[in-house]
Amino acid sequence: MDQNVAIFLFGLLLMVLFAWYFFTDSERVKRNLGTLLAILLTAFCLWEVSPPRDIKDANGNILTAGKIHLGLDLQGGTSFLIRLDPPADDKGVKKDITKDMVDQAMEAIRKRVDQFGVSEPIITPQGTDRILVQIPGLDQGQIADAREQLKKVAKLEFHLVNPQSQALAQAIEAGVQPTPHGYTLVDTSMERNGKPVEGKLLIKNTADLLGSDVTHAYAYYDGQWGVALEFNSKGADQFAKLTAQVAREHSQMAILLDGKVQSAPTVDEKYATAGIVGGRAQISGGSMSEKEARNLASALQNPLQTPVQIEEERSASSTLGQDAINSGITAGIGGLVLVLIFVVIYYRFAGLVAVVGLVINIIVLFGAMAMFGFVLTLPGIAGVILTIGLAVDANVLIYERLREEMAAGKTLASSINAAYDKAFTVIFDANATTLITAAILFWQASGPVKGFAVTLVVGIIASVFSAMVVTRMLFSWALKIGFLKRITMLHLISGQGVDFMSRRFLWIGISVTVAVVSMIGFAVRFPNNLGIDFKGGDLLMLKSVKPVEVADIRKHIEELKIEDVAIQKETDPSSHSEFIAIRSPIDTGDKIEAHLKETMPDTGFSEHKKDKVGKIVGGELAKSSLIALGLGMLGIFLYVTMRFEASFAVGALVALLHDVIITVGLFSIFGRELSLIMVGAILTIAGYSINDTIVVYDRIREGLHSGRRGSIQSIMNASINETLSRTLLTSGCTLLSVAALYIFGGPVLHDFAFAILIGIVVGTYSSIFIASPIVLWWSGHKPGTAHNTPKVEETPKIATA
Repeated sequence: MDQNVAIFLFGLLLMVLFAWYFFTDSERVKRNLGTLLAILLTAFCLWEVSPPRDIKDANGNILTAGKIHLGLDLQGGTSFLIRLDPPADDKGVKKDITKDMVDQAMEAIRKRVDQFGVSEPIITPQGTDRILVQIPGLDQGQIADAREQLKKVAKLEFHLVNPQSQALAQAIEAGVQPTPHGYTLVDTSMERNGKPVEGKLLIKNTADLLGSDVTHAYAYYDGQWGVALEFNSKGADQFAKLTAQVAREHSQMAILLDGKVQSAPTVDEKYATAGIVGGRAQISGGSMSEKEARNLASALQNPLQTPVQIEEERSASSTLGQDAINSGITAGIGGLVLVLIFVVIYYRFAGLVAVVGLVINIIVLFGAMAMFGFVLTLPGIAGVILTIGLAVDANVLIYERLREEMAAGKTLASSINAAYDKAFTVIFDANATTLITAAILFWQASGPVKGFAVTLVVGIIASVFSAMVVTRMLFSWALKIGFLKRITMLHLISGQGVDFMSRRFLWIGISVTVAVVSMIGFAVRFPNNLGIDFKGGDLLMLKSVKPVEVADIRKHIEELKIEDVAIQKETDPSSHSEFIAIRSPIDTGDKIEAHLKETMPDTGFSEHKKDKVGKIVGGELAKSSLIALGLGMLGIFLYVTMRFEASFAVGALVALLHDVIITVGLFSIFGRELSLIMVGAILTIAGYSINDTIVVYDRIREGLHSGRRGSIQSIMNASINETLSRTLLTSGCTLLSVAALYIFGGPVLHDFAFAILIGIVVGTYSSIFIASPIVLWWSGHKPGTAHNTPKVEETPKIATA
């Protein structure tokens, strides 16, 4: 059986089992189904992720390819230096290369490279006429495909063929007749009945229809592979006129790609009046393979307006450096271990159950990433950190509910069932809002933003599975076999009786002041607080007489107090020459070169090349990311309005903006520079903020529905107090893992971890002191609702015995 079919059937089986699990009323059936789901999914993901990294022989040859694909920042890849090569005019003078030409080429190349997966390439202008393209983790076959895709112009043209083409071509070839005015004789090499046929066609000099009118191109299979085209309204009209003329004249229509005839179809006589309407066409050929069809469709979808040449092709090391990667791995594992130890100490046996769920969560996360071929980058790791935080949060929510149910005098089995039932609502809503944002980011954004979204989408699904299915199943078995008689937990945090709402104007005043100071701090340092990813910088290429480590170079550059420096080793595959590529802020290249030559004389550094590099975050990338963030916030607003009320949605968005503004502002005030790595940190903060806020909202909703006596203000106070333990415990656990990343992750990860540390503290603050006061103020000041209670909708609970 085909592997894809087997995976599809397995997925279908899992969906059926999940549906059965959530709708059954039998505790025995639920326990058995949960066990089967946990075993099947964990085993499948372990199989998918094995081996995670490449297995190599003693000579470095890959024996078995690793299943976890890493990005450029973590493993390196292939580097192409592309030069724009505009054609000459009628006088033989080449056109001047403009910024628009470079921008168009960069955007076309970025979209073409996307076909290799969620690869998060680096694409940046270099000098005035070159583009640097770096793609991670390509094998030799993919490198060849990338090379072909990068240099293909994909200039598509439709030319009318002279009705007397065959006779005139023979006469012109024989020298008995000149080429008619307005026509050109071109060579053809097409297949008929599976055999190559050489010939000549007499076509019009000027194209009757251009590829610029193609809005969509995709590969299709109909007995043979081809490419289907869809035109815009202008192109559709021209195509109809062209096909009508071809049908009337009993002629042909030549389809040229980069000056080469791809096909020359005729058109049936029935189209002589109106032509072929609908704006669709096809390019096919008997020898076109699936790969060729897909590559051609990608190129036609994103044509280059200016021809290009590949000047250099090299293998490149990771942009972070192996030393930073090792430090980051050590710090990440250390932080995770600290979190697990804390959870076990605080929740005892329940903590051990949570640890098992968290381990399965991580296995499912990486198994899914391996199966779909997603690329793991540093922003992706930010998504993993947020995922772990969400998973811990879900367990803390359940256990704090369990504590309340046991305190109410229920039996242990009843307490566990009630805790999972009541926690389901808040876990559902908190993860749904984050999932909406992540899905929109994946759909609309590109680059590191898409990488973050991929990890987060998979991570949320894995977190919900581990918290709601795996841990519940383990508790059920422990009860059944008589192992679990009672549950004990520490209780160090109690917020009963704190009046948060009475001081709401003080908290809001403090927040407004800090937010304004943050914005002023950002504005004062702008644009100096932007790193080279956002404003470009210097590129220094050095050659050494003996091998040198990236970590040693980074250590010497740190002596200059220059931040945001990317260092890579690059190797020429033909000469095997090794170079050191250093990207640094504007006008720092000379200073770095002089310092390295002075402090590392044994390396014999010599300058190979020096140039300016443009920003990685181009206008189109920034635009798509901002649109995605805007749509994500709109999605949050609509969902929270539907599930709660508009006042809650306003409070959630205000808290989210509050957290992002203050984090970015304080980051700038502390002298840090914004880079692509910071994008992942900011998105993590946004996800954490909305999740934190929804947890508080859910308890307020419960308080309003429970018929609790008192004013809205008192209900909000009680709800915040009831969730205070969960809020501080979850924030503390996440802070533990991020603090380990900051302390032990090395200088490259300092900024990344520092931003998340600020964001967690600010996000925890806003969920208590900003979101709820905004709801109270909004619900009390809306026209006609001055004394009304906010209306909220309840989530149907999952079935339980």
